[in-house]
Amino acid sequence: MMRFSLHHALIVVFLLVVSARPALADDVEVDLELVLAVDVSLSMDSFEQKMQLQGYVDAFRDPTVLRAIETGLHKKIAVVFVEWGGMEFQSVKVPWTLIDGEASAEKFAELLGRRRLTALPLTSISTAILFSAALFEDNGFKGDRRVIDVSGDGPNNQGVIVTRARDVVVKRGITVNGLPVMLRVGQAPGFFDLEKLDIYYEDCVIGGPGAFIVPVHEEKNFANAIRRKLIREISGAPAKIMRVQAAPWKAPPRIDCLIGEKLWNEWLGYQD
Repeated sequence: MMRFSLHHALIVVFLLVVSARPALADDVEVDLELVLAVDVSLSMDSFEQKMQLQGYVDAFRDPTVLRAIETGLHKKIAVVFVEWGGMEFQSVKVPWTLIDGEASAEKFAELLGRRRLTALPLTSISTAILFSAALFEDNGFKGDRRVIDVSGDGPNNQGVIVTRARDVVVKRGITVNGLPVMLRVGQAPGFFDLEKLDIYYEDCVIGGPGAFIVPVHEEKNFANAIRRKLIREISGAPAKIMRVQAAPWKAPPRIDCLIGEKLWNEWLGYQD
């Protein structure tokens, strides 16, 4: 009962926060408000974390990403970088930053490059989504689109049911995209590894108009995947790997969206 109440409370708190105030007249108008929500749970080894972080650093220095920003109506975006693990472990590591050209993009990339690697317990995608969504409020920006970009290498195993968190956020007009990290697929699987992580992200994590995933299957494609994903998010262009879920709560999943929680309980020795 307490667990259910805590989960419910997280959503209630989120709804209260996002209803706090309308956009102010002096908010900076941008084409996109983007939360980069990056998994730093213990399942992400140091090599994966280094590649992931460097991929974002390189992307914000990439001329094609800068050109995508320049093609927008306002020619500027706002970005914040979040690291997350379990329910109690989400934090802003690089605050909201206006990117309107090469100089500001380089500053953001430099701040990212200074990040030290972190290892946090458990995996709460749902809490990361709710935490990220609350960051849009009172951030000083007014975006034509609001997007949460979730990257990770495993399913949700703690916190609110991930589909519930996704649905409440999508109903607020926020799109959730995904970058499932699948470098270990085809290798000897670990206990918590999910072979169909891309399907899990499509059916259980992403949502909103034009929501899409860009899976990472090989080390050499990590940086390119991040760059392509950012370009699509900035430009709003359709993606080949895309699942539009205008009403994701009605779409029957092809995979058990509670698989992470069930694996965690099995590992702990709990029985249904």
